[in-house]
Amino acid sequence: MTTLTPQQQWQAAVLDYAGQVNRYVEQGLSQGWDGLKEPQQAPTEHLLPALLEALQAANETNADDASHATFRTDWPPAHLPLVPLLDEQAQSISALALLDDGSLLARVGSAYERGRLVHIHGNQWHDVIGIDFFGRCPARRYFAFARTSGISVHDGWDGPQVAQFAWPTGLEGLPENTGLEALEHPPTPTALIPFPDGQRVLLVSSDGIFVLARDSATRLLPRPADIREDLHKGTPADDINLGLSMEHGAISADGRWIAVGEQCGSHLVFDSDLQQVAEVGPAGEYPHFALFNSRSDRLILNACHFYNGATLSVAVTDLPGLQTDFYSDDERTPVVQDGARVYAGVSRGDTFIVGDAYGYLRAFDDQGNERWQHFIGSTICAMDLSADRNTLAVSSYAGFVCLIDLDVGRPAWQIGTGEHHERQRWLFWKSQSKPLRW
Repeated sequence: MTTLTPQQQWQAAVLDYAGQVNRYVEQGLSQGWDGLKEPQQAPTEHLLPALLEALQAANETNADDASHATFRTDWPPAHLPLVPLLDEQAQSISALALLDDGSLLARVGSAYERGRLVHIHGNQWHDVIGIDFFGRCPARRYFAFARTSGISVHDGWDGPQVAQFAWPTGLEGLPENTGLEALEHPPTPTALIPFPDGQRVLLVSSDGIFVLARDSATRLLPRPADIREDLHKGTPADDINLGLSMEHGAISADGRWIAVGEQCGSHLVFDSDLQQVAEVGPAGEYPHFALFNSRSDRLILNACHFYNGATLSVAVTDLPGLQTDFYSDDERTPVVQDGARVYAGVSRGDTFIVGDAYGYLRAFDDQGNERWQHFIGSTICAMDLSADRNTLAVSSYAGFVCLIDLDVGRPAWQIGTGEHHERQRWLFWKSQSKPLRW
């Protein structure tokens, strides 16, 4: 009787489980889920030392693309077998950007952590020193860099500086002489989005959402009018909460619209003059995410409840004057995806691709028809699409950064319904002094 090596056992277990899941989903979608036997993976925890040893060795040799592809065939990537390691090893990758030269920027660490910025090019990587956080405009041209001294905007990743902004004080939009105090430290960005002209920046943070201009900062959330109303009602300054949770924001690629939100309230949309034009009731308990499509003619808005959520859609032409309640059945705001708590997303033609709390990418069209799903593992936390729309970069709280070639065929180890091939995965794990390419 032949004894399988750890590599062979790993390969067999991963391929078998992926096959089970894909058949399970195919049958469930076509025939219904009742009576289906849920997939079961063979034990793999005893194989983890051998996997990590092989992975370390492959990274030490700095393998070329062909050798790297062979390694991935022998040791196919997976998520479930790594779960025993993730509590101690995993971390968030809170921002990604695919550059036009094919390289990738990854901000490692949660937005509220100091973190580090890494530049990945092929099988090489290096730390970028001096930038705490970054963001790119929806038209892909301008980059914003957060530093202790303030926020600068540059024409391209390594291009000239075109604007510089001071950090907001936290008093913007607040009435004077009411006891409300300035921030002790600059806000920590959750998102940093330059406007398409490079002359303003949307700063999303738990201390507030602001639009920064050359000589001013304008508060969007919490809304100044709501703060003034609380004060007028006699609420003591110490009892007014200026902090936000689940804060998020988006700008349309044409720069005409800004969507913002947080867990306590509705989705808000502003025009380029920073005048509120719409207040859209969410399709869930807590507003969580916003994204404009690449044509700037449609907006999706996600709200969550625990690890689930619902996403509604609204045409930009319907925004001016739009005001709906929670769980509205207004025909202008239909639910186009039900189930996903969305943390990241991109627009590709008439398709939205969003990442959810269960580690799935879910693609659906403007009308809510599902296109495909693709499994990464752990909560998806950032995403970007290449300029040619053929490569998708995705990160998750498992410490994964994945590069996926779209519409090129699905490998046998991949869980999903789409014909997409993950060609590279990096593990940014806490115990590792450098990332591991898988």
